[in-house]
Amino acid sequence: MSQEIIKLLLQGIQETAFMVFISTFIGALIGIPLGITLVTTSKHHILENKYINQLLGTVVNIIRSVPFIILMVAIIPLTRLIAGTSIGTTAACVPLTIVAIPFLSRLVETSIRDVDFGLVEAAQSMGASPFQIIRKVLLPEALPTIINNITVLIVNLIGASAMAGAIGGGGLGDIAIRYGYQRFRADVMLATIIILIVVVNVIQFGGDFTSRKKNKK
Repeated sequence: MSQEIIKLLLQGIQETAFMVFISTFIGALIGIPLGITLVTTSKHHILENKYINQLLGTVVNIIRSVPFIILMVAIIPLTRLIAGTSIGTTAACVPLTIVAIPFLSRLVETSIRDVDFGLVEAAQSMGASPFQIIRKVLLPEALPTIINNITVLIVNLIGASAMAGAIGGGGLGDIAIRYGYQRFRADVMLATIIILIVVVNVIQFGGDFTSRKKNKK
C-alpha cells in the first residue's frame, strides 16, 4: 500500500472522528434532556404533561422512522443552510446529529424508566423539587446505562458516517467507495473495514469500562 493511500486513510480517520464527535456531542446535549423529558412528562410522573409528551414523542418517532440515506438527501436544503454546503464532513454532521438526537433520547428514556420509582417517591416525600429529583436521583441512578447508551450511539454513528461517504460526506466511507469500490482497490476496502472494526471495538471497550466504573451497585 502506497504512502499516498496511507495518508488518505489517516485523513479519513480524522474526518470520521470529527463527524462522530460533533454529532455525538450535540446529540447528547439535546438527546439526554429530551429523553429525560419524555419520561418525566409521562403519565403519573413528576412533570406530567400529556400534550408535551405526545408532541415530543411524535417528532422523535417521525425522525427515527426515516432511513438515514433518505434523510441525508431529504434535508440537503437544511444542510446547505446550516453548513453552507451539502458535501464534506461538516455538511455530514447535520444529518448525523439529527439522527443522533432522537436515537439517544429513546435509549435514555428507557434507562430513566428503569430507575426504581420508589426512589423518586422517597425524594418527593422529603420535599425535593422535580429538578432536584432529576439531578440527584434519576441521572445518578441511570448514569451507567446512559454511558452504555452513548457508546451504542457512537458505534451507530460510525456506521452512519461511513454511509455518508456515499454522497460525498468524507471520512472512511468516502475512501472505501471512491478507492475501494469505484477503483477496484480491494486492499483499500479491506483496510477501511479493519480500521472501522478496530475503532468500534476500542469504543465499545472504553464505554463498557467507564460504565462499570460508574456503576455503584
